[in-house]
Amino acid sequence: MNLSQFEQFDLSPELLKALDQKGYVRPTAIQTKAIPAAMEERDVLGSAPTGTGKTVAFLLPALQHLLDYPRRKPGPPRVLVLTPTRELAMQVAEQAQQLAQFSRLDIATITGGVAYQNHGEVFNSNQDLVVATPGRLLQYIKEENFDCRSVEILIFDEADRMLQMGFGQDAEKIAAETRWRKQTLLFSATLEGELLTDFAERLLNDPVKAEAQPSRRERKKINQWYYHADSREHKIKLLARFVETEQVSRGIVFVRRREDARELSETLRKRGIRSAYLEGDMAQTQRNNAIDKLKSGIVTLLVATDVAARGIDIDDVSHVMNFDLPYSADTYLHRIGRTARAGKKGTAVSFVEAHDYKLLGKIKRYTEEILKARILEGLEPRTKAPKDGEIKSVSKKQKMRIKEKREEKKKVEAKKKVKIRHKDTKNIGKRRKPSGSKKI
Repeated sequence: MNLSQFEQFDLSPELLKALDQKGYVRPTAIQTKAIPAAMEERDVLGSAPTGTGKTVAFLLPALQHLLDYPRRKPGPPRVLVLTPTRELAMQVAEQAQQLAQFSRLDIATITGGVAYQNHGEVFNSNQDLVVATPGRLLQYIKEENFDCRSVEILIFDEADRMLQMGFGQDAEKIAAETRWRKQTLLFSATLEGELLTDFAERLLNDPVKAEAQPSRRERKKINQWYYHADSREHKIKLLARFVETEQVSRGIVFVRRREDARELSETLRKRGIRSAYLEGDMAQTQRNNAIDKLKSGIVTLLVATDVAARGIDIDDVSHVMNFDLPYSADTYLHRIGRTARAGKKGTAVSFVEAHDYKLLGKIKRYTEEILKARILEGLEPRTKAPKDGEIKSVSKKQKMRIKEKREEKKKVEAKKKVKIRHKDTKNIGKRRKPSGSKKI
């Protein structure tokens, strides 16, 4: 059966009305695979990158369950969604509220970075669906402020990220507290890795696997190319010119290190480009403020690390710029998937130095895309891009040089150790006697 429209999922009129208002007509690949299994109360192990509609894939069956089996008296939460970050929790809750807007279902969030008293209303009032981060929720469970006994559906969103951030044990403790549940849904960007496989095996009961990668057709909506850069300074000039010539209206610039996010944002501001930055250690209000600035158009660029930007869902991102290439091709797909959403077109460009070509090759092989180099007039690179063969030979030479330098350094350090200053020689032998000498 080809489920091409949401009506074919046997959803209640309230949910269909909300989907219609959001402009959702056709389900995505992950929704087509996951929703029917979840509505049959099967456990689901879902794999889908950001931007493929996985949030709706787990929220619709959960909300439908609450509507199908209404309880007579209000009480503690019946659906619990765990997310690795505060931003993601807030976005999932916002999406749940939009989908449930024509029903009487209550939705709440419990996250870190929010004062205890602000969560008081969650404990004191009745909730149907709660979205939470594991650390803070476990704290409330231990303090007996949160009742898990009524949870019927437990959902893990971005489980791979949760495990990477060290929330595995917390998540399992929460799962143990909700042992009376009927169903578990686990969604992850990838189903690879022993850690995730073991985690899923312990928590899921005979799950239906639902995997969906963005199709080549979807990726073709994203124009991709790269610029060869001589140095970091050259990359900054290329990025600034690119933003100007492309008239970027709402873009995300990805950097590898969090200290670079602030520095690059300030450099761009000095060049007259309105930008904000996002890094993991920022206070919650600062993070929200940076995201809101991009959404409202106060700034045109958001400079962020992958950790800070994971799970952030911003509509109408026109451009994604990889100031630093990611180490993983999977991460590259995540990044570029933030543009060209909901059938729109987008652009993703990368700024590549000589040492990045190995990563670029890995991305090309993984995505099966032909990424071509472009040049910005007046900012042509002075150095040539290495060919595939040259990259390997250069890296071997570099390894040899590093090895030789280390050996030279060891020799120099050994000579330094032999040197004895004259003032030290007069006391030699008084503190310590040779092992072979007789005791007096």
